[in-house]
Amino acid sequence: MSKPGDESGPRDDYFLGLQAALTEAGIAAPTLVIDKARLDANIDTLMGHLPAGIAYRIVAKSLPSLDLIAHIRQRSGSNRLMTFNQPLLTALSKAMPDADQLLGKPLPVAAARTYFKSLDVADAPAAANVQWLIDTPERLRQYRELAAATGQTLRVNFELDVGLHRGGLEAGDTLKSMLETVRDAAEFSFAGFMGYEPHLAALPEALGWRERAKSGAWRRYSEALAQATEVLGADAVSKLVRNAAGSPTYRYYQDTDVANEVSAGSCLVKPTHFDTALLEPHLPASFIATPVIKSMAQTRLPGLEFAADGQRAWDPNTSRTVFIYGGNWLADPVDPPGLSYNKTFGRSSNQEMLTGGHNLVIAPDEFVFFRPHQSEAVFLQFGDIAVYEDGRITQRWPVFPASA
Repeated sequence: MSKPGDESGPRDDYFLGLQAALTEAGIAAPTLVIDKARLDANIDTLMGHLPAGIAYRIVAKSLPSLDLIAHIRQRSGSNRLMTFNQPLLTALSKAMPDADQLLGKPLPVAAARTYFKSLDVADAPAAANVQWLIDTPERLRQYRELAAATGQTLRVNFELDVGLHRGGLEAGDTLKSMLETVRDAAEFSFAGFMGYEPHLAALPEALGWRERAKSGAWRRYSEALAQATEVLGADAVSKLVRNAAGSPTYRYYQDTDVANEVSAGSCLVKPTHFDTALLEPHLPASFIATPVIKSMAQTRLPGLEFAADGQRAWDPNTSRTVFIYGGNWLADPVDPPGLSYNKTFGRSSNQEMLTGGHNLVIAPDEFVFFRPHQSEAVFLQFGDIAVYEDGRITQRWPVFPASA
């Protein structure tokens, strides 16, 4: 064990600028902030990495705001969305009926039935732009019954297991039979395949583990494409969607040998879970800002007051305390520097305690800034997103309801 050093120090000018913008806008509650310039830079970085022939599909669950998605669509030029539940599917069908929506997970057929019931007559054409994800023969049978009951011709996309082992299909008798069913059934139109492989980024590079897993994923995908060619013909397969990747892995795809589109969302706002070597060119673009309620020159723990001097002597980062408005988020404090959660005091969703070193200087009503660990769930906890642009809060973007 080594004695900790004091990690506190002067505040970053970037966050002081954010703080000034929030204050000017009259914001005084926990708020999710997106830096629009950084967001745009991340969009441009992603699009710049894609080789010719690879399309981009926007992962809606990671960017849960219609205005945010609309901005990304406009800047990227993509009309492709990946959607993960029925309320979101309905909302996007109504707001963006022209968008091609691929389900990112198989929905229970009851949820698909609810989707069709949720559409007004004017919204109905949007349903033709949905690709329903199918992972088993039983789900294919259920969706065939749904198509017959609704009078719809359903576009179906088959989920492949390319190594994640979270379900899905592999080349073999089952896939062949399902392809034959889709080929012959008037209720279906076959749209393509989706093969998700986020496990690649989590595997160590040592001893070639990651490279072998990547080669294995692409081999599995290629085998499924070969089987589709046998059943459907080469011309039909050449027109299919071949979806792959996510934010952690999209940069692996440098040609169209396997995939012709990649999905990504989180890398555009870059929560901490996406601080990886492959995503190093992307910038953190989303922050939680919350006011300080109380700022204390010394840390005192209830019932353990006698231990305070010894604790500060050992770890100077427990010297001073702030209590913030709200808390208990999936996020890490990043400004002022050196702040950390106090394990002894515990977490709080009301007034979270953060401790810092001797050089911590922050007053009540000033802001502490956090980086979220992820975007999809965390973004829904703060109401409208505050858009930071040119030193000011210029817009507020509503988020989807928490049920979506």
